[in-house]
Amino acid sequence: MAKRKHADGDLDISEDDSEQEISDLEESSSEGSEDDYNEIKVDFEWFDPQQQDFEGFQMLLRQLFGTDASLFHLGAVADLILEQKLLGSTVKTDGNEGDPHSLLTVLNVKQHKNRPVIKALIGYLLDRASTSSSLSPLLSLLAPSSDNEVGLILSERWVNIATEVVPPMYEMLLEEIEWAVKDKEPYTFTHYLIWSKIYYAVPSTLDETTNRPVKKMKPESSKGLHDGQSMYYFHPEDEVLHRYARFHGKFDYKTPVPEGDSRNAFQDFGVTPHGHLILMDAASLKPAVKALKEEFPFLPSSPAMTMDETWSSTP
Repeated sequence: MAKRKHADGDLDISEDDSEQEISDLEESSSEGSEDDYNEIKVDFEWFDPQQQDFEGFQMLLRQLFGTDASLFHLGAVADLILEQKLLGSTVKTDGNEGDPHSLLTVLNVKQHKNRPVIKALIGYLLDRASTSSSLSPLLSLLAPSSDNEVGLILSERWVNIATEVVPPMYEMLLEEIEWAVKDKEPYTFTHYLIWSKIYYAVPSTLDETTNRPVKKMKPESSKGLHDGQSMYYFHPEDEVLHRYARFHGKFDYKTPVPEGDSRNAFQDFGVTPHGHLILMDAASLKPAVKALKEEFPFLPSSPAMTMDETWSSTP
């Protein structure tokens, strides 16, 4: 499958198999420093979703849906993504046959409303929205009788893939939607609903028994407090998207979340993950993507992939 070209030419993803080589942000550290990084170099390539990505998509979806992933037929979601051959994109580092490290796509909720997997996803979101005052507007927006055309955006990547890969993916998606609409495809959306996730960090109880030193969490990735706990983004781009949203909010997973210490998700902190939804008007997505490009510019010197011991696994 041919690679595609970034719309404004800042990032060349052309059909001649040229690659964009970028290196991650090098941070030298001494003993006792807050962050420990190893420098690696990777070549990122952007591809359309393809059949060989089926298992990789299921793994990314399992990560995106958190502890409630078992409530959905992930294979059916992956199949639906693959049916949209010219919509959405993946990021790989080992060529076309490699595993997808990142995924971004949009599903037409109304078009596929009778498919069991969409019924399950929307039913779940309606149930979760009923438990959250900040998400209650979704109850009418996603109601079966609603005339709204909602595009459900699914965006996920492995935790060591930097945010800088996201703006090009969103820009490609905007292009592809525009092309699809010109071809009379059913992608004239009134709203976009972005499915994401956040978490709250709680001090590890292991520290109380071992007296080991505690590293500080990265302050730049936190936003707000909840019951005295700091909130953090799994997807830093969400903080930018919030500025263009009609509303956003978190929801609790139905499936109990194992204790952070027992899962060893972080060395020094336990975590409480939550689902997170962002709703924006369709017209707001383009300026939001422009803001993402400014906040997370993809340049040859951009951080590509980090091997940070604090962030090396997913809660």
